[in-house]
Amino acid sequence: MNFDGVIFDLDGTLLDSLEDLAAATNRVLARHGLAVYPVAAYRGFVGEGARHLIQSALGGLAPMDQVEQLLADFQQDYQQNARIRSHIYPGIKPMLEQLALRKLKLGVLSNKPHLITQACVAHYLGEYPFNPVFGQTEGWPRKPDPKRALEIARLWAVEPSRILYVGDTAIDIKTARAAGFYPLGVRWGFRPEELLPAGAKEVIDQPQALLKLL
Repeated sequence: MNFDGVIFDLDGTLLDSLEDLAAATNRVLARHGLAVYPVAAYRGFVGEGARHLIQSALGGLAPMDQVEQLLADFQQDYQQNARIRSHIYPGIKPMLEQLALRKLKLGVLSNKPHLITQACVAHYLGEYPFNPVFGQTEGWPRKPDPKRALEIARLWAVEPSRILYVGDTAIDIKTARAAGFYPLGVRWGFRPEELLPAGAKEVIDQPQALLKLL
């Protein structure tokens, strides 16, 4: 297959951030006198942005003012504590090195808040030529809406059919399909059971398998 660029989701794809996301949310819940969750529960909460994470942790029925208060508290806490237990998945760095050597365009598109997305990529993956790095930004719909994904294609001047999109949840696969990208799922992420039903063309078990597609 011939691709000119690869766009990656961040959490659950390049970075295992589940413990930091869970810890920040649990601290906020505890400060408000609310029940906290085990880390594993957050696999089902993450992937659709910070607001969805808070709404899920509140059971989906909380009043709007409570959601807004906890969301603001979460963003402040997570901004300070997003890089404590998070780590790059095994095999990601050698794979990225090979992609960079092949002169492929590399980008990140996440539903994580934009400034935190940029900070995490700079901290953990700053040696790789990711451009652009987009998180959730006011004025842009979050994934699976394809608008931000297609903005990357426009900035690269690359046809969508020549872009590989890599992610770990149905949100990512739906984004790729809506944008006309090749949707590739990764089994090491947060919700691998969603990938094939959502329409992933292929699901890989390790990062090096991505290179075989190229």
